[in-house]
Amino acid sequence: MGRLDEYRIMWVFVFFDLPTDTIKHRRNYARFRKQLKEDGFTMLQFSIYVRHCNSHENAEVHIKRVQSILPPVGEVVVFTLTDKQFGMIQFFEGKKKALAPDTPQQLEMF
Repeated sequence: MGRLDEYRIMWVFVFFDLPTDTIKHRRNYARFRKQLKEDGFTMLQFSIYVRHCNSHENAEVHIKRVQSILPPVGEVVVFTLTDKQFGMIQFFEGKKKALAPDTPQQLEMF
């Protein structure tokens, strides 16, 4: 990849902290997550979603879409990283993996 390509490819991150204490808040939370997924975002952690974009211009389109679906209450942070910056992120896990809440446990039949 050439030097210019390193800055053209972008990753868009969406961090959010939304209330879930009422039915209406939970509905807004679920709707926001669903719309992020429909726009091609993938869950990186529970309230962190990420999407790959082929250009800065394409990233701006998706950032505007996030802005258009903001819930009425809560905080949302959006930022971008270049492909090169994203490649320098270090991911660490604990020794014991926790199951995600939506992950069904496999039953063993004898």
